[in-house]
Amino acid sequence: MPKGTSGRIVIEIEPEMKDELYTALKKEGLNMKQWFLENAEEFLKNRQQLTLAFDAPKENTHERVAS
Repeated sequence: MPKGTSGRIVIEIEPEMKDELYTALKKEGLNMKQWFLENAEEFLKNRQQLTLAFDAPKENTHERVAS
């Protein structure tokens, strides 16, 4: 998709998804622009940070004492 010089972003999505998204945003008290800007800012902020693997399996650091 070409990138123009204006501040507009245009994407095409399925009409059903568009309707569902607008309905969900309305329930959250948001509009598309607010939602997009919040998520875009969060995405840009987080891509500058290193991610930590909190979901990685933890090794057992405690030795078991045999009875």
